[in-house]
Amino acid sequence: MGRIPKEEIERLKQDVALSDVVESYGVKLEPKGKELVGLCPWHNDTSPSLIISDNNLWSCLGQCQEGGDLISWVQKAEGVSFRHAVEILKERWTGNGSKPAVVESGVPKVVKRSTVPKLDLLFSPESDSQELLNKYVEFCHDILKNHDDALKYMEKRNIKNDEAIEKFKLGFSNRSLAYRLPDKKRRDGAVIRGKLQEVGILRKSGFEHFNGSLVIPVFNEAGDVTEIYGRKIANPRDLRKGTPLHVYLAGPHKGVWNVRALADYKEIILCEALIDALTFWSHGFRNVTSSYGINGFTRDHLEAFKRYGTKRVLIAYDRDNAGDSAAEKVSKLLADEGIQCLRIKFPQGMDANEFAQKMQPVDKSLKVLIRNAAVTDKTKKPIIIEDKPVKEEAVSLFDTEAQPRELLKQYVKFCHAILKNSPQALNYLEKRNLTNSKIIDKFKLGFSNGTLYKHIPGYEDTGGY
Repeated sequence: MGRIPKEEIERLKQDVALSDVVESYGVKLEPKGKELVGLCPWHNDTSPSLIISDNNLWSCLGQCQEGGDLISWVQKAEGVSFRHAVEILKERWTGNGSKPAVVESGVPKVVKRSTVPKLDLLFSPESDSQELLNKYVEFCHDILKNHDDALKYMEKRNIKNDEAIEKFKLGFSNRSLAYRLPDKKRRDGAVIRGKLQEVGILRKSGFEHFNGSLVIPVFNEAGDVTEIYGRKIANPRDLRKGTPLHVYLAGPHKGVWNVRALADYKEIILCEALIDALTFWSHGFRNVTSSYGINGFTRDHLEAFKRYGTKRVLIAYDRDNAGDSAAEKVSKLLADEGIQCLRIKFPQGMDANEFAQKMQPVDKSLKVLIRNAAVTDKTKKPIIIEDKPVKEEAVSLFDTEAQPRELLKQYVKFCHAILKNSPQALNYLEKRNLTNSKIIDKFKLGFSNGTLYKHIPGYEDTGGY
């Protein structure tokens, strides 16, 4: 079960008055000093023994001898788990500012485990596969917009972009889908769960396949979901051994992410991974799509390129042996269809997202890589970015407001990136028996090759600064 962010729980306790929740269950409360008192609904109470304190806690001083907070009250009243109680409170008491009506029974009863849905159901037994996928993506999308941990993960990866979140319906799965389904012991619940397993949203175990993942859906031209990619946001060290960080729907990959770009642009940036493509898009390069990993360039991609008349593809796969090999294969495949290919070359060992986390400003740094993309055939033409010529300009590594210490940090990152892609420097380290990638990364070893001037606007290569 995915962890509910502590901040979310504390915010819920602060924003929702326990007294309002208790009264919504038909319990009449009267003031007594700083507290509120009422008849406890869970035993035959004749003199008020239920106490609601001014710090949003409840306790029964009578037969029950129990107490707790806002969430524990809903757990006991509804017969649900902690997480389910949180979802009920969020649905009924936050968002639109309205308060629910008093429950029909007047007062809650002790319920060990309820099988009656407490929240609005997402699907019906008649829902087809496409409706299940579309509604699930909307459900995850709503979760992401209010999920602190997922948004912090996106910010850390430099892809937190409100426009992208809305346009691509990015989402997050926190394993709360079960609370929007009929109980599995009921007929409708069994039917819906069976269909969700068929499309790959639920596993055979009944657990959500994308639990704990940033959810990136792929839509076709009609706006229907054809594929879903999930990326775990937890630190791999905190996951159970063997848990995959990357998950997709079962079966062959279908569709092309950001397919609309192929209709709008004749030059397309092709990334290895969807998060890399999001990185380009979030920093102004809208003519981008993605494969589904090194072996994930599909017939759907090729047919879409041909259908929309793509003229040139800039392959932005990871800069490692696997990425280079895959880029070469894709390049040959596209060349056979008359599509020119160029290779965007990140520093050795990097991908687009890692590059964006280390280089500032991101948009200008990516633009330089695009401008310097290497041809994979013998005919080089001027590179077009978003169908507009690129004006030559220096990519500044430094913020003009940066303090000396920050300037030093940026310079070290700059030299570190150069070293990883400098045969001269790496040969020297090998000669000195120091070519250990872990040491290079841990101590941020670097190399200065005299190109700093290119990253300081206004300076020319005149032999000095």
